[in-house]
Amino acid sequence: MRRLVVVFVLALLLIAACTGGPAAEEEKLVIFHAGSLTVPMEALTAAFAEEHPGIVFETEASGSRTAARKVSELGREADLVLSADYTVIDNLLIPDYATWNIRFARNAMVIVYTERSRYADEISADNWYDILLRDGVLYGHSDPDADPCGYRTLMVWQLAERYYGQPGLYEALQAHCPPENVRPKAVELLALLQSGDLDYAFEYRSVAEQHGLAYIELPEAIDLSSVEFAESYAQATVEISGAEPGTTITRQGSPIVYGLTIPSNAPHPQLAADFVAFLIGPEGQAILREQGQMPIVPAVASPDSGLPESLRPLVQVP
Repeated sequence: MRRLVVVFVLALLLIAACTGGPAAEEEKLVIFHAGSLTVPMEALTAAFAEEHPGIVFETEASGSRTAARKVSELGREADLVLSADYTVIDNLLIPDYATWNIRFARNAMVIVYTERSRYADEISADNWYDILLRDGVLYGHSDPDADPCGYRTLMVWQLAERYYGQPGLYEALQAHCPPENVRPKAVELLALLQSGDLDYAFEYRSVAEQHGLAYIELPEAIDLSSVEFAESYAQATVEISGAEPGTTITRQGSPIVYGLTIPSNAPHPQLAADFVAFLIGPEGQAILREQGQMPIVPAVASPDSGLPESLRPLVQVP
């Protein structure tokens, strides 16, 4: 019996020697990202994993402000934070939890609906506000304190009041949208839309295209998509929660720009930098385009303090 045990142990040692010893530990990349990036992140991580076998991705989708607060308030470790509004990183993470911010993609606000939505055969870019305010029509948006799509919805309403010449429209749209139609992140509204519990929802165009939803394309003057209207967008303001509990900040309307950063305490900063290089490089840009999200080419970094050297040739620094 003793000889059998010895033979068995020697066999195990021989197998280990032939296979290079114990299996290499899997590398892990933890990513907190905006809900609107859920589908693109699935494509991006899958493509990156093909070139870097053995990497395990742990991705968490949430409202962008919630994603940042996981790091700043909950003390959680992440290798990457990607926000649907780059200023979330500036306001909630820099300088205490990160030192730089890369702006990498754009988007536009739209109104999504299904063929079952009330008045789906009538709604257009010219009359959408009349349709939404009709009796029985249900519409929703995300929470402005948790998700940029939420405060951007309110900005669209303010801009629409001026653009269409409809005094009081902003207050009317707010009054007609009860709290139960507001969700922590915009993508959560899609289930309500599909179930018929909502007729319309304010979303990003990329999300509408990724999920094959019908949508109303709003005029550029109010959809927050164009740098040409930046000065006009700035007329819209929304007060949201600040970096510290009990405080508030005022957000001014601006073109939709996504941002990303590697937190200062990231467990795997080099691997995270490799993924960022992939995302803002040609292959990552192509994936974003396929997902209805227009990349910023080249991506723009600011400030450049602490920016990994491997990323400097790939970005523009103002």
